[in-house]
Amino acid sequence: MELKIFIVFFCTLFTGGHSLQCNQCLDIMGPCKSNVTTCPDTAVCASARIVESAGDNEVTMQYKGCAVTDICISGSFNIGDTRTVISTQCCNTDLCNSKDAPDYSSKSPNGKQCYYCDGKSCSNILNCLGKEDYCLKATATNGTVSQTFKGCASKSICDAKSQLTADYKSVLCCERNLCNGAKSITQNLLFLLWPLFFYILIH
Repeated sequence: MELKIFIVFFCTLFTGGHSLQCNQCLDIMGPCKSNVTTCPDTAVCASARIVESAGDNEVTMQYKGCAVTDICISGSFNIGDTRTVISTQCCNTDLCNSKDAPDYSSKSPNGKQCYYCDGKSCSNILNCLGKEDYCLKATATNGTVSQTFKGCASKSICDAKSQLTADYKSVLCCERNLCNGAKSITQNLLFLLWPLFFYILIH
């Protein structure tokens, strides 16, 4: 588990421009100490919290800065061994993003069940948590290799699926229990988590 990939991308996302002034910082596992930045005229201010958990391990990242409005989503997705919770708040006045985004990382089962993959089989049953009210099935490509992952997702994550790159050939969400099917696979799906989440977050 690591969030180093975010540091490179977030630091280069929104530079220069004019208009709105926002607090800006990026921190992992610590307080987010802000500077002031001037945003492009198409951006708003944002405060985001990303919590990734795998087993007993948990990493929290906080981000403040400029953003496009499409990233202003809150929800989570869970592929069994790893769960990512996104909480984002956006606003459109100078320095309005001074407060940290709230923590929505509820771990209480909500009664929804979906299939998930463990690298050997996709017939495993996952108890969804918090606001994960949809089942998710996605197919992505890594070079010439096509892989599938399944799990639980919040409606906001499913609604943002149109923001995915062309590398994701299909992203399907459904509401019924276990509606995301079961099919055996052999690949390790963990590497798909970060590209999927990161693209949803920044676009």
